[in-house]
Amino acid sequence: MISTRDLAQLPKPETLRRLLQALAMLDAILEEEWQYRYYSFNANWGENAQMGSMRNGSGDDFFTLFDDAGCFLKGFDHESTMSPYRETPLRTWPGVLDDVPVQFESALKEPAFSMQNTTFCIWRRAGDFTWSHGDIDYPEGEDDPDGSLWMLSALDGGPETYQSFAEDYHELEVEAGAVARVFAHEPLSAELLAAFPTSRSLRDVVLDAREIGYPVGP
Repeated sequence: MISTRDLAQLPKPETLRRLLQALAMLDAILEEEWQYRYYSFNANWGENAQMGSMRNGSGDDFFTLFDDAGCFLKGFDHESTMSPYRETPLRTWPGVLDDVPVQFESALKEPAFSMQNTTFCIWRRAGDFTWSHGDIDYPEGEDDPDGSLWMLSALDGGPETYQSFAEDYHELEVEAGAVARVFAHEPLSAELLAAFPTSRSLRDVVLDAREIGYPVGP
């Protein structure tokens, strides 16, 4: 299981970027209204920058920035033991943000990321071979004190993981094989769309695909 305590199975940045694009495309296929989507992706976030995010509608989220510096990911679990709201005034858990490389300074200052709401943060600079996080003393006796276990384990890249999520969150039965086709970035087409339980038109979904940066067929 992926968490800040064990990042060995977290995909490398390029694979993670494609996965987050696929997750955003799947949510766009299944849910017409953007505000009700769990995953989103902006392929034109900034100059040479893309951003993928998760928002569950209950106050938990993560934001992932891909740019020339590498990949930066911050998450927030509002009910976690390491929440900044555990005390007043708010204070991020020691070590979570203390060692973020200077290359990601712009991410730390990005208003959209709400860095004051952070329970975990990881990064991987361009050229690095592994993911990193700060020097943290975790609370004892808890499996997931920062919320990273349940958020990051959803990024294992398994079609069955999203299939289970769709049944729970969207209350729709989705074929794992159809999910795998999107994970493989099969170009969007009427035939691919028909593999999903959706009433959305191809024309409308194509507009979402353009924003996500997902390939569209002829």
